[in-house]
Amino acid sequence: MSPQIYVRNYDLPTVNIKEALRYMGGKEEESTLSLLRECIEECLPLLSYKVCYGYSDIKVNEEEVEFSFGTFRSKLLAKNLKDSREAVIFGATIGLEMDRLISKYGRLAPAKGVCFQGLGSERIEALCDAFNNDIREEEMKKGRSLRPRFSPGYGDLALNHQREIFAFLDCKRKIGLSLNESMLMSPSKSVTAIIGISDCGQLPDSKGDQVDKCRKCSKVDCVFREIKE
Repeated sequence: MSPQIYVRNYDLPTVNIKEALRYMGGKEEESTLSLLRECIEECLPLLSYKVCYGYSDIKVNEEEVEFSFGTFRSKLLAKNLKDSREAVIFGATIGLEMDRLISKYGRLAPAKGVCFQGLGSERIEALCDAFNNDIREEEMKKGRSLRPRFSPGYGDLALNHQREIFAFLDCKRKIGLSLNESMLMSPSKSVTAIIGISDCGQLPDSKGDQVDKCRKCSKVDCVFREIKE
């Protein structure tokens, strides 16, 4: 029997300026802020926020996780999901228009191209967070909690597991998200991820603000990791 795959559309007008600057590697200077506001005004009406998702029972051991659609070998993913027996798998995208803006201004006005790159990253993260929050609220009503989301290509989870996720979710048909032979997604400002569902109640810091994300992350050489333990 085919899995039940759901689609949600979001409306996310508010941009987190500090997050966009962080992704840009920019400073909070008036010239940069002015350019960023100009880019926000241009891109926001063009974006579409879509998520497709489905649920899978999982079996976890120390080195791999077995889903209904395949087995993923990853010690870090297994550690993340060790208290879970079910997971939600999702794909999210903000659409092709941001890619077009990045390409256009990368040629015509590189500074704006950098702004659109940062905005694209901020927008897709905001979409993932909105979906994450919705699922968290639904699971909290059942007395369950979520694990931090985990994506192919992160840590020791091979990027080629994108194929199984795309096949499971039917991303192309559901939300227009495709995958090429190099495991690159189109639109580029897109994410696939796995979120474990635990029966042990809401975890105290599972909302996952940036500090919390960085503490959980094993990529200690990341430029965004500025945590002083």
